[in-house]
Amino acid sequence: MTLNVLLIYPKYPDTFWSFTHILKFVSKKATFPPLGLLTVASIFPSEWNKKLIDVNVKELTNKDIEWADLVLISAMIVQKESAQEIIDRCKAKGKIIIAGGPVFTTQHEKFKNVDHFILNEGEITIPQFISDFKKGKPKKFYTSTERPDITKTPLPMWKLINFKDYVTIAVQYSRGCPFNCEFCDIIIMNGRIPRTKTPEQMILELSTLYRAGWRGSVFVVDDNFIGNKVNVKQFLPLLINWQKKNNYPFKFLTEASLNLADDLELMRLMSRANFHKVFLGLETPHIDSLKECGKFQNYTRDLVKSVRIIQQNGMQVMGGFIVGFDKDTKLIFDAQIKFIQEIGVVTAMVGMLMALPQTRLWHRLKEENRLFSEASGENTDGRLNFIPRMGTKNLVEGYKKILATIYSPNNYYKRIDTFIRHYRPTVRETPSLSGLKAFVKSVWKIGIFSRSRRYYWRLIFKTLFTKIKAFPTAVEMAICGVHFEKITKKVLKSNMS
Repeated sequence: MTLNVLLIYPKYPDTFWSFTHILKFVSKKATFPPLGLLTVASIFPSEWNKKLIDVNVKELTNKDIEWADLVLISAMIVQKESAQEIIDRCKAKGKIIIAGGPVFTTQHEKFKNVDHFILNEGEITIPQFISDFKKGKPKKFYTSTERPDITKTPLPMWKLINFKDYVTIAVQYSRGCPFNCEFCDIIIMNGRIPRTKTPEQMILELSTLYRAGWRGSVFVVDDNFIGNKVNVKQFLPLLINWQKKNNYPFKFLTEASLNLADDLELMRLMSRANFHKVFLGLETPHIDSLKECGKFQNYTRDLVKSVRIIQQNGMQVMGGFIVGFDKDTKLIFDAQIKFIQEIGVVTAMVGMLMALPQTRLWHRLKEENRLFSEASGENTDGRLNFIPRMGTKNLVEGYKKILATIYSPNNYYKRIDTFIRHYRPTVRETPSLSGLKAFVKSVWKIGIFSRSRRYYWRLIFKTLFTKIKAFPTAVEMAICGVHFEKITKKVLKSNMS
């Protein structure tokens, strides 16, 4: 039996992480491809025909829908509106709709016209669906609490996308996180015991990506790349050798936890493997709030010193920050501003606390009758879905103050200066024509017409004459500032509640 399977990735709204406003600088259509769907495509039978439409880079046409026998949609919470529109459109043409991914795993009851939900981890539930479908007896729901062995996860089907559309390609090394922060839904999705691929498996995956033609930025999308330190230390030496052999075709970014700063060997291995960025959940400088949310890996250390150590080992720290904890007072807003500026975290994602479905926070607030709406799934849109202890007005006004302050041109460029002063760049990358074009565009758009132009030129000349190895990073940060400024303006104008 040969079938046509249409895999659709819904529209991602203009958010902090979409980097929509930098795409014109680098001539790309989207930041990341849908790794989940690319992997799922490889799980479906090889004899089935597959087509992937990422709505972020390509229009979904009626012809695409009419071609399909099965339509498979995967989405995160923030994509739910687009997902519903696509479901309605495909259903109107009489198509069989299959849905999976985070939004459907936690909120499947919101989507009434989906024929089959394939939830949890696809390595377990997709084969169950395929078996039943071939027998002509597919069920409505496929769920499992079993955590699959990801050493058996197939390679993503890269041929379904055009690399030229994307800024960064995504791969996955591990799933799960050993920590249990109250507000986080990672352990609901992937559990608390980190599972990793084998070093050989990862080298094969990266080699396949290399042979497919990709060069440049690779995002290791793990919940916590260093969740299993023993395994990652076995993988990194092989990655270092592979990078050397292939003249460092990739530079990596990933997500980790702040205890990375405790392990000099691990930081040096990551730096030698060409990791140049790491996202950390820093959350707050307020110790009582860290204790409240169970972030013990943060409150037992000097946060400023830990960030400095990672920066000095060749990696840019991108940080997540939260206000609105029960233990927060009105003093938290000035404290967050001071903290963010002091540590020089340029990419500072600040959000109001959000109760994501089925998290420990969500259950606690539901018990306390403090929930009043669904989570938007977007960390920085300024929308609340619970009643904060400090009062909604105080929280919203304080949140707006943080954004307006840290993303003002003066303070944004001050953070870049602070970061570069402490940064010891080790990233290896070959100068590219696209990088040169991005710089030229930045000169035109920022250096001439932007209100940030005097800060821009001061950064450009200072970096050229004092730390030239950091020059590409400085230009990238200036370009990202355009995006952050536009996102901040949008949030400040929004009617938060």
